[in-house]
Amino acid sequence: MTTVTLAAAPAPAPLLARGVLRSPFKRPSPEAGFPRARLVLPGVRLDLARLAAYERVCGFPTGDDALPVTYPHVLGFPLAMRLMSDRAFPLPLPGLVHTSIEITGHTPLPATGVYELAVHVEGLAPHRRGTEATVVTGVRADGEVVWESRSTYLARHRTDVSGQSPAAPAPPLPVRAEWRLAGDVGRRYGAASGDRNPIHLHPFTARLFGFPRAIAHGVWTVARCVAAHGVPDRAVVRAWFRAPVLLPATLSYGADGTGRFELRGPDGRLHLSGGAWPLGAKAVG
Repeated sequence: MTTVTLAAAPAPAPLLARGVLRSPFKRPSPEAGFPRARLVLPGVRLDLARLAAYERVCGFPTGDDALPVTYPHVLGFPLAMRLMSDRAFPLPLPGLVHTSIEITGHTPLPATGVYELAVHVEGLAPHRRGTEATVVTGVRADGEVVWESRSTYLARHRTDVSGQSPAAPAPPLPVRAEWRLAGDVGRRYGAASGDRNPIHLHPFTARLFGFPRAIAHGVWTVARCVAAHGVPDRAVVRAWFRAPVLLPATLSYGADGTGRFELRGPDGRLHLSGGAWPLGAKAVG
């Protein structure tokens, strides 16, 4: 794997456009090649106004010394977009589904800190509905790894994979709150995070990609749950995106004493499942 050091974070919007234009030429397959570069961005300082906007839209208290444990995903997103829009990345960006994320926070990250980001594609794997890519993001401070994440993204296509089937439905967790999500959540989160994928912004642009209305960002739903749940200073957060959340929406936030949380619709449909645990503890579920 080669290391490519960047002078500045790339702008996500042109990368999204590039990925869309290249999508007709993509041939998703678990055996396909993928970018072997590790993108590194040193000397990252946070825009505190943008951080405050993120905290507000996700439900975190503003002005804390430490970053929300989900925020470094926002910092690494432009680098991930550069890799996933690359000609060598075999999965088309339009319709790519974020299926899971695992975050490991090794220590609290000061909002005034200086960080080095690194992102690479770990590999491709067969999925019962297509091909899944794993993208790894790391954050270093003073040469030490302080934060890591692994995200999986699914490109749906015909497949011969057998033996994989959905897990049996789990009973609902105790409901802790009911959230009413406005139709502009995707636009507000997109402005704070830089992720302005059209499926999240307006009903019209979402319909171009097969959704009847705009859908909430999956990583926003995780951040909203983490804000409500709370996490220790050294933590592991895991989440699986089960079904899109069409905006506006009413969701039930459920949680139990084992660290698990979830989001369900009024009909009981599970949209997100996951949890947060102290680093080194055994995760449940």
